[in-house]
Amino acid sequence: MCAARRALREAARGSGLVYCVNKVKGIRMPLSDDHNSDSDSSRLSESTASSSDSEYSRQSFNSDSSSKPSSPASASPPKVITFDELMAATRNLSNWTLAHEIAVNANFCIKHEDYPQNSFAGTVKQIVHKAFWDHLESELNEDPPEYKHAIKLFEEIKEILLSFLTPGANRIHNQICEVLDTDLIRQQAEHNAVDIPGLANYVINTMGKLCAPIRDNDIKQLKATDNIVELLRQIFRVLDLMKVDMANYTIKSLRPYLWHNLVDYERTKFQEILEETPSALNLTTEWIKESIEDELSSISDESSSPGADGSSKPIISPTLVLNNGYLKLLQWDYCKTIPETLITDEVRLQELREKLNQLKVIACVSLITNNMVGAAIVDMPDFPDQLKRISLPLLEGMNKKNFDLKEALNAIGIQICSIVNKSLSERGLPTLTEEMQSNLMGQIAHIVEKNNPVSSLIDKRIQLFMRSLLALPSFQKCMPAMPGGLSVIQTEIEFLGSQYASIVNFNKKVYGPFYANILRKLLFPEAAMEKTEAETSSN
Repeated sequence: MCAARRALREAARGSGLVYCVNKVKGIRMPLSDDHNSDSDSSRLSESTASSSDSEYSRQSFNSDSSSKPSSPASASPPKVITFDELMAATRNLSNWTLAHEIAVNANFCIKHEDYPQNSFAGTVKQIVHKAFWDHLESELNEDPPEYKHAIKLFEEIKEILLSFLTPGANRIHNQICEVLDTDLIRQQAEHNAVDIPGLANYVINTMGKLCAPIRDNDIKQLKATDNIVELLRQIFRVLDLMKVDMANYTIKSLRPYLWHNLVDYERTKFQEILEETPSALNLTTEWIKESIEDELSSISDESSSPGADGSSKPIISPTLVLNNGYLKLLQWDYCKTIPETLITDEVRLQELREKLNQLKVIACVSLITNNMVGAAIVDMPDFPDQLKRISLPLLEGMNKKNFDLKEALNAIGIQICSIVNKSLSERGLPTLTEEMQSNLMGQIAHIVEKNNPVSSLIDKRIQLFMRSLLALPSFQKCMPAMPGGLSVIQTEIEFLGSQYASIVNFNKKVYGPFYANILRKLLFPEAAMEKTEAETSSN
């Protein structure tokens, strides 16, 4: 069993949340949870839903390495939230979001960042550090030398080196404790017999055994440093980098375990947040309520059409309501708060929306160009790729408030006319007339207008594709048929669609029971009232 698993198993003997505590600027990474609760998911939620030290030294950075699902309890009545309860809810929220990010984001890592040199904090840090190292140098240059602060530094180095070890690395653990025995070093200092360069050399060699390969050049530079004070300063710099490496290795090692338990973990943590903050589902309830109203409005429009039976009571599918709600996230105004159950994926959903908007514009431009000058580009098989190459850079950042979409569309229109005319000239054909170029650029520029027919058509077809994607079973890997007009962006939209479906399906697995309770109360209020009364009487 790998070191990370052993550490996890030992930590799990305690109660509550299990942490991997890294001394990297106080970062704590949640790994698992000991809370177990009984499962009470409805059918709706189901449907939506010891080796040698040398081996250790390299494997620790290079090798790749269940609880019952909790069901949401009924939200308690409004109550006064104390400061301690608020802080507890905040901690749960932090653990919940961090665990989700580690599991689903393969690129998530901790980066070593320092204050900018020209900043106030950076200047203060530089002054304080310089004062400390200058004072240390003056102490070591005294006759006899003063070793008080140097011993404290080696004591801190010892603790850092020991923090990199796993429980099975007994030999190197004992060796570090023996060589960097601060009591012995103090006795040697009293007799002016401390070998500071020798201790530093031992530290560097030990760091070389424990560090990741990426730090080998830093270790070589340490060995080439002669000034003892500068050497100690650089040792601490490299140790800081090794802390970050260790934290990232731990994240990488625990990601598979965390992913395996993520559904139960996130559901449990969200239940804890809900117990601390009963209003933690208000936005989610409102989001689902709006989706129900939209569906009722759609049914009402259909029933009012000629030949429709308006006497029958409308039947609303809970799954359809949820899927419609998820589709609205692709057009969500992210200036307002997203539903609570989707906070962990807000950034990913926002990025999907931005990329889809770019693809929508490209599809619109392609459709307009084909309709207006289709004969001119019929023998240009690489036109779709050229269109994407010129459009994507110009549309970068189009969702920012200060982005001028009309100007970008005008630039795209100019580029298209240039590409088409160049191709026509190379084939010995007459180029586009000034009037044709003006009309083409004008139609492209009109995409920005509200209710533009081409933009509305492409938007409906993108929505249709995404809706069809959500209707597929989660285990089905094939893509639905691509609606007409989207072939130019088929590869890109299928890729984004798979990411979107993955986010939605996982969200349903985690929060299906919560959604089931909300939908039951909104769609079947009488049944929900009867269930509440029955539970009250039985208690």
